[in-house]
Amino acid sequence: MAVFLDRLGRLAFRRRWRVLLMWVVALVAAGTASALAPAAPDGSYSMPGTESQRAFDLIEQRFPGVSVGGSAEGASAKVVFVAPGGQKLTDPQNRSVVDEVVSRVGKVDQVVRAADPFEADADADAVSEDGSTAYASVTFGVKAKDVSDAAKQDLEKAVEAGRDAGLTVEVSGSVLAAQPSGGATELVGVVVAAVVLLITFGSLAAAGLPLLTALIGVGIGTATILALSSALGLSSATSTLALMLGLAVGIDYAMFIVSRYREERARGLAPEDAAGVAVGTAGSSVVFAGLTVVIGLAGLSVVGIPTLTQMGLAAAGTVALSVLVAVTLIPAMLGIFPRAVLARAVRRSGARPAADAEEPNTGSRWARLIVRRPLPVLLVAVATLGVIALPAVKLHLGTAGDESKPTSTTERRAYDDLAKGFGPGFNGPLTIVVDARSAKDPKAAVDATAREIGAVNGVVSVSTPSFNKAGDTAIFSATPATAPTDERTVDLIHTLRGDRPAIGKATDATFMVSGSTAGNIDSDQKVQGALVPYLGLVVGLAFLLLLIVFRSVLVPLKAALGFLLSVLAALGAVVAVFQWGWLAGLLGVDQTGPIMNTMPIVMVGIVFGLAMDYEVFLVTRIREAHLRGERTGQAIVSGFRHSARVVVAAAVIMISVFSGFIGVGETLIKMIGFGMAIAVLFDAFVVRMTIVPAVLALLGERAWTMPRRLERLVPHVDVEGHALIGAAATDEEERRDLLVR
Repeated sequence: MAVFLDRLGRLAFRRRWRVLLMWVVALVAAGTASALAPAAPDGSYSMPGTESQRAFDLIEQRFPGVSVGGSAEGASAKVVFVAPGGQKLTDPQNRSVVDEVVSRVGKVDQVVRAADPFEADADADAVSEDGSTAYASVTFGVKAKDVSDAAKQDLEKAVEAGRDAGLTVEVSGSVLAAQPSGGATELVGVVVAAVVLLITFGSLAAAGLPLLTALIGVGIGTATILALSSALGLSSATSTLALMLGLAVGIDYAMFIVSRYREERARGLAPEDAAGVAVGTAGSSVVFAGLTVVIGLAGLSVVGIPTLTQMGLAAAGTVALSVLVAVTLIPAMLGIFPRAVLARAVRRSGARPAADAEEPNTGSRWARLIVRRPLPVLLVAVATLGVIALPAVKLHLGTAGDESKPTSTTERRAYDDLAKGFGPGFNGPLTIVVDARSAKDPKAAVDATAREIGAVNGVVSVSTPSFNKAGDTAIFSATPATAPTDERTVDLIHTLRGDRPAIGKATDATFMVSGSTAGNIDSDQKVQGALVPYLGLVVGLAFLLLLIVFRSVLVPLKAALGFLLSVLAALGAVVAVFQWGWLAGLLGVDQTGPIMNTMPIVMVGIVFGLAMDYEVFLVTRIREAHLRGERTGQAIVSGFRHSARVVVAAAVIMISVFSGFIGVGETLIKMIGFGMAIAVLFDAFVVRMTIVPAVLALLGERAWTMPRRLERLVPHVDVEGHALIGAAATDEEERRDLLVR
């Protein structure tokens, strides 16, 4: 591997302009294809294998054009009215205000229907029993993303008119869904990365090169995804993970190779030789780190959720592209600017950099401190992460809705007003789909099913069933007594499904429980059930790959266990803050609740990729020193001397990028940003920079051994480039001798 990559790096160095042209052409071609391709379809979140999905499919089949949530195409909204204390909306003065607001809303551009709660065409029971609360259902003729700003402003003006008249008026619905702005967070991340790289390398060119190559790789990857979105049915959200992770690993991989190039120049190698050795050594680490990331992302397919599968495979392709960019475009750019990536003082003096490889730095001092006291350091680090991980035992997955938004938002206030006026279960009704094809009298069978379900403890009311054209299938709503995220609602859904055989036997019809609430619960349980198998798959495959890289059983085992520890600690921190409310005020979290169901798995995929980057780069340099004859303790110090600064810089960049999301108003976004930032913090600084050297110091020479039978089976891969370094040094000495002669 190292020899092949060395030759590839030298070839790219010599054919620098051709390689650069090739990648520029690829970027332009991908960008042109994405610009000309049809727009990506809207995300259709499906959950194969769940009852709610089967019910949804049956509705699509027998009720063409009708969705569980209402209109299949147009955006929707609910305008919620609450009368002043002690008054009713049915009072003439208040009712006239409601009528006026609904009339104004109905005249808003793109609105096709605004149902007055007091009119016959309104939803059934659109006014609460005590008359204090009512809502008007509003339907738009366009999708939520296509609702114009002018229409939203006119809707807000109509609402303000009702408030000015003395009523409490709030709005909820898909029309208010925030559309991704894009670019701002990534721009902040790029700026932070530039500053950290500049501090790390002390050179504008060295700082700019990783950014440039990472942006080229991510640009080609995301443009290709957008170009294929329509043909492959990819949703617009597919490129999100690819963009985030592609930028992260692209910067990391380039940093590793550029840093190694600077080191080899410091050892006295010529530019082409230094580029070859850098790609052959650091590039080998990049290739294997990239393979582990691809494994982790492709492993998202085992979850069985098409959206996550698409995101994982798209991100895996982008990471693979980032690896290819790193081992070809980086040496080509080094060929174009062989001295520009060196420190400014060196460029100005015109002298060859002094070899300072043996001088102690912060990384070597830290490693020496750990090597002296490995057991106490290990125990403290593991115990700390173990304590932080304890709340993860109480992890409760859910789907974020309006109830999780800050009370400063109108959506949250509308949610609370509806719950107060109509009961907590009003915000999450269950959709019951009755299949009465086998019944002699379908209508009687459906009515009997509705009565049986309405009599179940925990169901407040059921609506009048609506039949399809054939009259053999019906839909009605069952309103729970508890809120959508309440555990008692989960129990109710299980009870209804458990009672199905008995009810079906009594009514001659079968039914399924669906709707957004049931769908969210099914989704939570499916993801929670897939979390452990997913972790097992990615950790197991990564173990096998690292077994080949390091030719050791204990080193990959340590890497896998360390990753699990950092992920569990991160999940524990997320549960403590966002589910239990610890330090919630400090982070601006207004509402605690369940953890978003897909967040843990996505976090595992991203953190796994970054963790393996840090693991491979750190341990490869340690093993490289060990192969040169150093004992394990000294090899740890040597490895940290060369790699700690780059790993710390990469981790700081990622933590800064993810922390930027914590300042966003949405609790969901805060959760993602906090979870990713704390996970990288734990993995980079506690696991890789502390636990890894402590474990290696305790293992000593045993860390680099494996059973003889296994050693014969495992292929030998020279990731450290042991042969390359000696050959390059010999060639350089021969050149010097020739010059002297």
